[in-house]
Amino acid sequence: MLRQSRWSHWIAAACLAVSATVAGADEHPVVVELFTSQGCASCPAADAILAELGEQENVIPLALHVDYWDYIGWKDNFADPVFTKRQKGYARSAGRRSIYTPQMMVGGVYDVVGSRPMKVVDAIRHASEKPAQARVSLSRDGDTLQIIAQPLSALPETVVQMVRYSPRERVEILDGENAGREITYTHVAHGWQVLGVWNGDADLEMNVALEGSDPVVVMLQEKDYGAILAAARLR
Repeated sequence: MLRQSRWSHWIAAACLAVSATVAGADEHPVVVELFTSQGCASCPAADAILAELGEQENVIPLALHVDYWDYIGWKDNFADPVFTKRQKGYARSAGRRSIYTPQMMVGGVYDVVGSRPMKVVDAIRHASEKPAQARVSLSRDGDTLQIIAQPLSALPETVVQMVRYSPRERVEILDGENAGREITYTHVAHGWQVLGVWNGDADLEMNVALEGSDPVVVMLQEKDYGAILAAARLR
């Protein structure tokens, strides 16, 4: 518990420092994707770090539960093969042949072991220092989400993606490497959708059907698992 408390204070201080030193950090949040699994004994530390990151306005954390641990004694009820495919896509883009948990991808660019808080915050700082290339704003009217994106510089071909997340889920794990533990997971991603491709020649306006009350995140990402150029969240 003492170690986790030190993480909490260190991460909070470091993320606040990033917000204070990077112009427009709250308007240019950094997406942190954690590839994790309920069946992975190394993952709870990274899950805890992701929860701490969720307290920072300049970070959009997402827990993407993968399914390749499901065959080792415990089936993760949050796992989605779409997330495994996404992790493999990042690996191919970087020229790697293997994938692992807990992996964090920061800004779509920086690959960090998710249980190493100093490395994670350093990656967030580097991603925050990159100039914003687009601005995204979200609003909701009933069951319709309105997305408006404006280019701030010349853009490559960009994939527009949307994902929802559950803010907090408590799970009792009965088997596998984490058997006997109750773990609280945060920012549990679900319902990932690709909405289209945008070239940035003109402002983008989209209306998307939206059900339920879970927060929604929209990201603009370079094709073929490149950098996340802009993102916004509606809670």
